[in-house]
Amino acid sequence: MPSSPSLVGNFLAIVGIVGSIFLIKYRQQMGDIVGEADWMRKVGGVYNFLIICAILLLFFCISVLTNTEDIFLSPLKRLFGVVAPQPGV
Repeated sequence: MPSSPSLVGNFLAIVGIVGSIFLIKYRQQMGDIVGEADWMRKVGGVYNFLIICAILLLFFCISVLTNTEDIFLSPLKRLFGVVAPQPGV
């Protein structure tokens, strides 16, 4: 049974949504701060990498607000073999 979201969790999720919007809006300034690594060129450069990070952050924060992060993270759990604890054990 998933736990109910707390007030602090909801506040941080809203801050994350606002932060992801600002990350997309000010990606040029953030890209100049971060700099460009060689591996970032493979995903389209530093600006596209920041857009991808902002979209993932947005989706994660929305899943925290709707209390569905277990569904959102289930592909990663299956990929890395994380086993959920059995209820009543």
